[in-house]
Amino acid sequence: MSAYETMPFHLETERLILRPWAESDAAEFRDLLAERGDGRQTVEHIRKAIAELLTATATTGIALLPIQRRDEGDFIGYGGLIIGRSTLEEPEIAYELFRHAHGRGYATEAAGAVLEAAAATGRERLWSTVATWNTPSFRVLEKLGFERDHVTTEERKGELVWLTRSLA
Repeated sequence: MSAYETMPFHLETERLILRPWAESDAAEFRDLLAERGDGRQTVEHIRKAIAELLTATATTGIALLPIQRRDEGDFIGYGGLIIGRSTLEEPEIAYELFRHAHGRGYATEAAGAVLEAAAATGRERLWSTVATWNTPSFRVLEKLGFERDHVTTEERKGELVWLTRSLA
């Protein structure tokens, strides 16, 4: 049993809604992941990935959530907390948006809501890992008060900058 409260799985901001995954998100989630340039998975593969995300959420009490624009109702990405390269006690904040949604402040808005949700669980610190080339993510994290901690190198991802933010 975790010493932390469960993260809220439905978050709303002025322009966005972050909510639990649905099987109907599979095709759009697949399209978002394909924008990375790593190939295109089958919808069935993505449905299994969504099921794994839901299982992880039930087990850990933290979640990666689909992001949709409030007025348009369209899926534009995801954001939330993951164990990732960190721990359940000090999870990573993560987000990814379709390219067409970049440059409008959506990532900052969604990540801000996730930050508040993380603080409400009683956690004291969050991490983020960002590839050195990802300048837009650095801007988002800096706006939210994250500070650079150290750099590591991964075979597949190359250099990663670790950032941290106190929630206390």
